[in-house]
Amino acid sequence: MNILAQADPLQSATYLRTLPSIRERCSRVHLLGQQGRLEYFDYDADKESDVVKFCLKIIEIKRDYSDLQAIPPHGRWRHFDIGRSRIEPLVAEWSQSNSEVEVCKRLIDLFLVSVLLDAGAGNAWRYHEVGSGEQYSRSEGLAIASLDMFKGGTFSSINGQPYRVDAAGLEHLTSETVASAMQVSDANPMTGIDGRTSLIANLSKALKSNTEFFGAEGRPGNMIDFLNSQSLTVGSSDFRRRVHISALWSVLIDGLAPIWPKSRIELAGISLGDVWPCPALEKSNKHPVDPKADSLVPFHKLSQWLTYSLIEPIEKILKWKVEGIEDLTGLPEYRNGGLLVDLGVLSIRPGTLDSGFYPDPSSPIPRLPPSHPAIIEWRAMTVIELDRIADLIRKALNLPNLNLAQVLESATWKGGREIAKEKRPETGGPPIDIESDGTVF
Repeated sequence: MNILAQADPLQSATYLRTLPSIRERCSRVHLLGQQGRLEYFDYDADKESDVVKFCLKIIEIKRDYSDLQAIPPHGRWRHFDIGRSRIEPLVAEWSQSNSEVEVCKRLIDLFLVSVLLDAGAGNAWRYHEVGSGEQYSRSEGLAIASLDMFKGGTFSSINGQPYRVDAAGLEHLTSETVASAMQVSDANPMTGIDGRTSLIANLSKALKSNTEFFGAEGRPGNMIDFLNSQSLTVGSSDFRRRVHISALWSVLIDGLAPIWPKSRIELAGISLGDVWPCPALEKSNKHPVDPKADSLVPFHKLSQWLTYSLIEPIEKILKWKVEGIEDLTGLPEYRNGGLLVDLGVLSIRPGTLDSGFYPDPSSPIPRLPPSHPAIIEWRAMTVIELDRIADLIRKALNLPNLNLAQVLESATWKGGREIAKEKRPETGGPPIDIESDGTVF
């Protein structure tokens, strides 16, 4: 239910930056899909069974997990450990001379800056890992590249000290530095270098201006001190403290607000971030309370991806329990969304996109800016479909406690990648391309 009671821009802005607003607004768009009232997509609920079958095949036949109850959550940790474990050896090394709090702070430093560098790199880019010589692409390649930068002190202000991120260390990073560290060249192109660097520069400003969360030194890992102040002691052998996800969400949505490009939508002088207008929603709303705000759909994909990623070291290293994770949604990005398009749950309605959005006349894949209404519909439908698919998978496996983060990791995100490889073996790219500026993915 929409909690907005009157046309108050500040109230609207506050609401649209909350986790519950994501499902509420995406549910409205999904209802339009059920009614056949979207502008760009047709929706076929019967095809959901095909998605479930495809995902179950991945989970059960590939045997990626010997114990389905112990599927790890979707998070950046998985990308760092592609091919072999990289994080556990670092944790073991750090633990010899550092407290658990400092070890967790280092992981928070690494995970946060790595996630912000994780926008789509394009189909051509590859990264050769320092030392091993192994080659990686896409999210895993970006993770390994950022890990090498972290180990080399690229993000630190203390004489290149490794294993640290701070505001002063990020302040002077340039596009050339980032491109060089990520091995970008004419022969190895990457999309969105300038956008990534802009995010990092804005991150420096955010860290410096929010000492309540990041301390005087502007270090991401210092959020642990703030979260500790918001936590409660637990009399349990399993967890030492518990903290609600709203505290972590406040750090990320408020503390990192300055990272968003100025071109994004603002209400009451507040930059909303990953929030976009949906014309189909606006046309369906006959009696809007706030005509501008009521047609906006929030996703906060990067903030949610970061939340999923940071919960894991907090729980694993500090033995805390983060409560309220059910408020998080599935991630509306091209792997989860691509799975739905490739298996027919969603299909672009013929004739709705201008021919100019098809740069390759021989290819059926359109290329659209992230602000295009079709992308907003696609992402909104994806959020609710991931809930529906997750429920069907739980029932099929008889695992009612399988959480959404586990479903994303073992089924939908991995499924989106695998179906893309089957249908487009040359690139493994998605069925709809989004023009990446390094800040939306």
